[in-house]
Amino acid sequence: MNKKILVAMSGGVDSSVAALLLKKEGYDVSGVTMCLGIATDDSAKCCGASALDDAKRVCDRLQIPHYVFDYASQLEKKVIAHFISEYQKGRTPNPCVECNRHLKFGTLLDKALSLAFDFLATGHYAAIGKNENGYFLARPKDKKKDQTYFLYSIPYQRLGDILFPLARFTKEEVRDLAKEHSLPVAAKQESQDICFVTQKNSQEFLSERVRECKPGPIVDLHGKLLGRHRGIIFHTIGQRAGLGISHPTPLYVLSIDSGRNLIVVGEKKDLMANGLVASDVNILAENWPKEVHAKIRYRKKGALCRVTKEKDKLKVVFAEGQEAITPGQSVVFYDHDRVLGGGIIDEVMHGIY
Repeated sequence: MNKKILVAMSGGVDSSVAALLLKKEGYDVSGVTMCLGIATDDSAKCCGASALDDAKRVCDRLQIPHYVFDYASQLEKKVIAHFISEYQKGRTPNPCVECNRHLKFGTLLDKALSLAFDFLATGHYAAIGKNENGYFLARPKDKKKDQTYFLYSIPYQRLGDILFPLARFTKEEVRDLAKEHSLPVAAKQESQDICFVTQKNSQEFLSERVRECKPGPIVDLHGKLLGRHRGIIFHTIGQRAGLGISHPTPLYVLSIDSGRNLIVVGEKKDLMANGLVASDVNILAENWPKEVHAKIRYRKKGALCRVTKEKDKLKVVFAEGQEAITPGQSVVFYDHDRVLGGGIIDEVMHGIY
């Protein structure tokens, strides 16, 4: 009997080709789209009404069943509420990490297994391998599209229930396969935005959802008052634009103190730090090397560092200073292409060696 696979389909080309590949390999494939209650006409959004229609059209083309699960309340409780709360604390969250943690590889994976599917598959650019020590998460063939930064929070014990069919393909090859098999989304543009932010940007979204945005002081490193901000939720570490301060040299947000409703600014050189503390840690591999590489944001290259465990947290010391380490963002650790684990940045440390 063929293995049953449920493919999470966003209506985009990647998840569509993932379903195509699995069907070609002979699996018993079904598609599912998460209805997240997002009202948007943007066809590129992965969770809007048009995404549901596109996913259904692809499933019809592949002649596989298509299901729709309503996870709007879970998105609100687990992802959106966290997103807002973090900004209110002066932190900058990554909602894609939380969506993967709680929805795709939490609620949806549980549902797939409860319905007697053997695996949940997605169109992420990542790889899952297996050796004598068990399963491991790794970077895919297409390093430019590598999405492992957003996937580190998958619990180790769940890796064996997940498939990433695009692991051995580049984006260009995926597009070519979609065209070759006449998938109706072959030319569909990619979504680069946060799916639930249907406004122009996150600031507009936060303005609508947060009723009380208290103005407060902007000071330099010596505590000198330089100006006023209109609410800490509108600022993030490393930000330069929108401060409303006239100064001889460019100023950047260095830190945000939610307790005092205070923003500290300084010059670009002041953004450098050589360490951090991470919490909410997920470990995917034991026996780490003495030195590993860490990514402190998705588009940033991994930096050499040493990691020590301190109770339920990780202390990270970089070989070279890093710019704009941002609380609320994820730090993900790699040994070459293998993902070792990661966590959420809690503290930024200066002057440690």
